[in-house]
Amino acid sequence: MSTGVANQAYSGLADDLTRAEGLLVAGRDEDAEKLLSSLAEDAEEYVDRNCHTTDKVQWFSFPTIFERLCYRRVENDPRELYDVGEPLDRLYADLGLACVRLGDYARATEALKQAVRWNPMECAYRLNLADLYLTNGDEREFLALSFSVFERASNAQHLVRAYLNFARHYERTGQAELRAACLRCARRLEMPSEQLEAELDAVKGTDADPDSLDDARAQQILAEEGLPEGANAEVAVCLLMCASDAAEAGDKNLATDLTVRARDLIGAPAASALIQLIHETDEEAETHA
Repeated sequence: MSTGVANQAYSGLADDLTRAEGLLVAGRDEDAEKLLSSLAEDAEEYVDRNCHTTDKVQWFSFPTIFERLCYRRVENDPRELYDVGEPLDRLYADLGLACVRLGDYARATEALKQAVRWNPMECAYRLNLADLYLTNGDEREFLALSFSVFERASNAQHLVRAYLNFARHYERTGQAELRAACLRCARRLEMPSEQLEAELDAVKGTDADPDSLDDARAQQILAEEGLPEGANAEVAVCLLMCASDAAEAGDKNLATDLTVRARDLIGAPAASALIQLIHETDEEAETHA
């Protein structure tokens, strides 16, 4: 193996990934795919040698930020697992992109599965994988991944893409009202999106136009389908609760990052009100304990 990741300092992988990404930018997709495939083989060998299987199982069995944060708090030294996961998700995401460009959708799907495995919280990987499932006609996996984004999204952009995914699905199934309701939800998030603007232009004046629905009807059909509405507020609550736990654990950088993400979703006044409510709830729980 030319790169020898398994036999050198693991930090060298970041430099190799930068080289591979340079090849992708330059349009040298085949060269990028060869380098990334070699890196993937070496990196897996490194992980097998340096990370115990039980640790990997424990780490990836926690699907939420909160549970991963708790895991970091109770483990003595989770740094090795954390450091391994970060570059590997990037590696497999790049490999997936190279395979998509080369038209190898089966390998792209497998690569993106690995990207999700190494970073279960990154909704962009989930959404990209969902796109491939939709392209391949695997509606079940597509819907499962798209639904999961609502549970894990850390910013409104991910939520917009998730609503757009469902809108595409309902276009294919001929359910114009549901398509309109999804586009309506995406528009209400007020996140700039060229894809959303294109979709809105395409349905203007048709049965799938969000303006063709009133609020009551939109809420009814979304509830019947099990799709969340206003999910950004729910996500903000989760982010702020995790931020509180991070602060208690002494991880001020993580706490700040999560708080900023929540503020970006719902605005500073609403975020401040939620923080106050969360602390009051914690105090009440301690009082009654």
